[in-house]
Amino acid sequence: MSQRESHIDVRGMSCANCSRTISEAVGSLDGVSEADINFATDEGSVVYDPETVSLGEIYDAIEEAGYTPVTDSVTVAITDMSCANCSETVRDALERTPGVVDADVNFATDEAQVTYNPAEASLEDFYGAIEDAGYSPVREDAEDDDSGGDVREAAREEEIRRQLRLTLFGAVLSVPLLAFMADHLLGLGLVGDELLGLPSGWIAFALATPVQLVLGRPFYENSYKALVKNGRANMDVLIALGSSTAYVYSVAVLLGAIAGGLYFDTAAFILVFITLGNYLEARSKGQAGEALRTLLEMEADTATVVDEDGNEEEIPLEDVEVGDRMKVRPGEQIPTDGVVVDGQSAVDESMVTGESVPVEKNEGDEVVGSTINENGVLVVEATKVGSDTALQQIVQTVKEAQSRQPDIQNLADRISAYFVPAVIANAVFWGVVWYLFPATLAGVVEALPLWGLVAGGPVAAGGVSVFEFAVIVFASSVLIACPCALGLATPAATMVGTTLGARNGVLFKGGDVLERAKDVDTVVFDKTGTLTRGEMELTDVVVLDDDDQPTAERSSGDGTPAADGGGQLTARKRLGEDDVLRLAAVAESGSEHPLARAIVDGAKARGIDVTDPDDFENVPGHGVKATVDGRAVRPTAERSGEDGTDSRDGEVLVGNRKLLRDNGIDHEPAQETMDRLEREGKTAMLVAYEGELVGVVANADTVKESAKDAVSQLQARDVDVMMITGDNERTAHAVAEQVGIDPGNVRAEVLPEDKSDAVESIQDEGRKAMMVGDGVNDAPALAVAYVGTAIGSGTDVAIEAADVTLMRDDPVDVVKAIRISEATLAKIKQNLVWALGYNTAMIPLASLGLLQPVLAAGAMAFSSVSVLSNSLLFRRYTPDEEYRLLHRWR
Repeated sequence: MSQRESHIDVRGMSCANCSRTISEAVGSLDGVSEADINFATDEGSVVYDPETVSLGEIYDAIEEAGYTPVTDSVTVAITDMSCANCSETVRDALERTPGVVDADVNFATDEAQVTYNPAEASLEDFYGAIEDAGYSPVREDAEDDDSGGDVREAAREEEIRRQLRLTLFGAVLSVPLLAFMADHLLGLGLVGDELLGLPSGWIAFALATPVQLVLGRPFYENSYKALVKNGRANMDVLIALGSSTAYVYSVAVLLGAIAGGLYFDTAAFILVFITLGNYLEARSKGQAGEALRTLLEMEADTATVVDEDGNEEEIPLEDVEVGDRMKVRPGEQIPTDGVVVDGQSAVDESMVTGESVPVEKNEGDEVVGSTINENGVLVVEATKVGSDTALQQIVQTVKEAQSRQPDIQNLADRISAYFVPAVIANAVFWGVVWYLFPATLAGVVEALPLWGLVAGGPVAAGGVSVFEFAVIVFASSVLIACPCALGLATPAATMVGTTLGARNGVLFKGGDVLERAKDVDTVVFDKTGTLTRGEMELTDVVVLDDDDQPTAERSSGDGTPAADGGGQLTARKRLGEDDVLRLAAVAESGSEHPLARAIVDGAKARGIDVTDPDDFENVPGHGVKATVDGRAVRPTAERSGEDGTDSRDGEVLVGNRKLLRDNGIDHEPAQETMDRLEREGKTAMLVAYEGELVGVVANADTVKESAKDAVSQLQARDVDVMMITGDNERTAHAVAEQVGIDPGNVRAEVLPEDKSDAVESIQDEGRKAMMVGDGVNDAPALAVAYVGTAIGSGTDVAIEAADVTLMRDDPVDVVKAIRISEATLAKIKQNLVWALGYNTAMIPLASLGLLQPVLAAGAMAFSSVSVLSNSLLFRRYTPDEEYRLLHRWR
């Protein structure tokens, strides 16, 4: 048993018990012989048998124990992969490399995403592993973080140009062979024994041999690597077998070793068609990733930095540092993530959030790099630069998502692993059967409607010799099979789907998440910050008359009084609505409580001048008491017959019922109003002035405009909608009523630490729940949910606990995420049906001798192109409406 030792750094340990917990968790794994974790150094060593347990399983055990093993990740571009078997070979090679925790290799993007232990492995180790497996990594400058994308793009462009050069070279030499092909396919007799005074067979040999050597070389080299170095057969093996069979057979006929026809044209055109297919495939792969590259290209090249003296200097974007202040003029891109320190403008954030309407930005607001400043001049202080910016994080998240394939890909991988050996075995079998029983099989085939596709007819028709026809069947059966299309079916659609999501403000952390989202049958919303805005706002101001009834109520919406007051107050002064609000705001201006800030901000929004109180006292848990200068109040009418003196001159109370009772003021006249406001989910506060109750003010965390629409759209899809909140029952049910959630689906007064238990209990009922929260207090619930979805602003792009991140504060994007998931999986199924259906139909035709090798090669080449083209069509999909073909592919 070979043993391997790994040194691991661990975060999150707080005492010696933590290190013991980790040691026990890791030590319990089969194959681990020693686990020693040191709390003092936050590191440890593990001795294990890599044949029994992987480093990834060890890291999983540490995470399940509640701690974080230190890892890093890197993306490596790879050339020379020709099918899904190649990507599997590379993945196995990387995962066998010491220090690699996990490796995902995507054939559609020609990239490997490697998660590793930085204390044990490096980029050079990965390059070496890929090269040892027989493939070529694209080497990048490890010290230049910005060079990776340019190097990979340059390698991709060079591969496209290389395939084009090979195709043109092969086409030039193969065009004269069309006459030979016309004779084979149509029996026209264009070519005799001599052509232009030379033996026609040797002319065909002279034209086909350079094609075989130049175009065929990559296939022969890759076949050798696949079979000899890795012990696997891939698509290159099929192409090499088919082409070389036709070529070698023709050489043997030309030399007189056997009797038969010449197939140099077939050997050449097989390679030309396949190389043309590779060229088109490389172009299609480039187009599939075009959206992400376009996003990166939208980054600004320079920034105008302003120093303390107001001097401006234009510098390259890469020289901008955190804390630098940048001036952004109208029409310019905001260079990097930051916060507005001066100015006001509207910013087009559509490239990040998918929202076409510009967003107003004022001092203190956060902005995202690469978004467009629409009008006013902004001064922005940089808060994130380089790879930490929102744009770079979006791209990295999407790339990681593309490397993590859906579970449905496992089916394609299992099929691909056995596909090529099965195809070769099938070709050998039918070649032998045709050689041994030609007359019997020919009699069967003659009855088939596809008889006319046979060039020269079967042996029974006297067209070719027995051995020659057996060779044709073998070559056709090998060439018609296409594991490439099968390998591209899932990753191509996943690549487009994840990119499509990013363009619409929905980030999926992996293709597996993209697959799961469509199965969600229950969506559980957090209330505060998810269905509501998460900020208290002034909603109502109520003035009481002398009959203890409300005379005016006004919401912050239309500002229209609900009733006109009348009668004479017994208070010192008759107050209007603005007077009551002014009193409350001045009194609360000394408090930092969110409720107080909402009252002050609400008063200022109505144009009321809020001054400082003469005296202020905070009464914890009950409200505030303040002394207000009489000049701060502008009474609407003076009460006659009073001398204006009172022992409570200027005293204002704002708070709950107990505050007024403790100060000898009767709150009963406002009880009905208080009850009504609280039933509506609002926080109501009594206002007393100079010893008398004068009114009520109310705040609420208002519901987002789109929340009701989101709930109704989910319910229309037969998705059960629930809400979990730590707020009280009355407020929770009030919000639920506003957005349309059934009262029975509301769970209130749930502590943050208990939310995960609540989600688990929902899932214990057999539900597949998507938890939607703000990603902070809801992190444990997001982690245990079938799909965890964090809803937030564009500057927080990747909350660790969530599977999906919504770039906008819009609950409707939950529906958008599910729609993208469904549409992507529908596209994957379309691709798989095409790939499997193609092989299911074509392999029997070739086995029965109904296809010429050159036709089989052409069909093989274009099958993968068709799968990619079908995936590229998906780029036109808009998740604002249901996928129109979805019902066919669910």
